Amino acid sequence: MVLILGVDAGGTASKAVVTSADGTVLGRGAAGPGNPSAVGSAAAVAIGAAVREALGPHDPGGVVAGVVGVAGVSILADPGVAAGFADQWAAIGLTCPVPVVADVVTAYAAGATADRGAVLIAGTGAVAALIDGTEVVRAADGLGWLLGDEGSGLWLGLQAVRHAARHWSSSGLAVRVALHAGVTSADDLVHWAQRLPLGSFAALAPVVCEFAADGDPAAAAIVAEGVDRLLHTLDALDAPDSAVVLAGGLLTGPTPVRAGVLDALHDRGVEVGTAHDPALGAARLAAQLWSRRTVTST
Repeated sequence: MVLILGVDAGGTASKAVVTSADGTVLGRGAAGPGNPSAVGSAAAVAIGAAVREALGPHDPGGVVAGVVGVAGVSILADPGVAAGFADQWAAIGLTCPVPVVADVVTAYAAGATADRGAVLIAGTGAVAALIDGTEVVRAADGLGWLLGDEGSGLWLGLQAVRHAARHWSSSGLAVRVALHAGVTSADDLVHWAQRLPLGSFAALAPVVCEFAADGDPAAAAIVAEGVDRLLHTLDALDAPDSAVVLAGGLLTGPTPVRAGVLDALHDRGVEVGTAHDPALGAARLAAQLWSRRTVTST
């Protein structure tokens, strides 16, 4: 049986899907974070685990094409990191080409109706990109929590903690943040935040969204600013006539962030798609590449 492999690997999880040539999903798998910029060599191991689970009883030798979309793909220029991915493919038993592309490419493919357009991602991080096929024409933000990722889940959570530190016990959001952190004073909150592992602020994003949806003014203000920053990131692509695909948990789920971005894009008359399944988008890209190779070889 002809098998197609697609993988979406981000800062939170790695997800893989195996399909038949006609796009029928035959298996899915999931494992830990697959961003090599954040977790190093563990990324390739996590992606390999997700692929093995997705393959299940199917013969890896039946995979004729695969595409892996990875956050932090630029680090694959490091030969050691790239070798880790090649070792995983060999250990699994894959013999076909498995190109690794930026996660923005596979996210766009998951919600697009045209080869060229823009994608805006807001999950743990945030980035926008103008895509043409499998190529990234331009990108904006995606700079990580210290230098950017504005409007992301991590950014929302960080703003909530900053609000709580400045308005200790004087707002509902501040009290909820203190409960999340398990602290009883502003000083304890500061110490807790300074010890927090990279990316963990994003765990507070659902709290911010929940409070904003319930009308909490502090949370609503954070969400509104996050929406503005995401739109600013999108506008930095300088592609006002492009259709836009929304991706990432904050922009694919029923969040106030998605609602705010959608309202703004609809007011602009922009065509909007949603990338509900970037792993399946990667599989679609892989199928297209295989089809082109087949045509060329004949």
